[in-house]
Amino acid sequence: MAVEETPSYKAPGWYAAELQARIRAALDLAAHYGTIDGEDHKMWVIDQMVRRLTGGTYPSWCADRIDEQRGYTWRQGIAP
Repeated sequence: MAVEETPSYKAPGWYAAELQARIRAALDLAAHYGTIDGEDHKMWVIDQMVRRLTGGTYPSWCADRIDEQRGYTWRQGIAP
């Protein structure tokens, strides 16, 4: 998986703050929805966490995980 590069016009401190914000958003979502029962709902929580962590690279992140020959897919789950 390719690592997203820091935009040259942004300071490294900005990038670290952006990553911290993404992590906090993912953890907040886990704390709020992570205890809801049901496999489809838990998959939704995981998907939403990945969306917050990957930002604009979510579509390519998902595409990298799909291997139809082996039966690997990425499910978005069902919102609770």
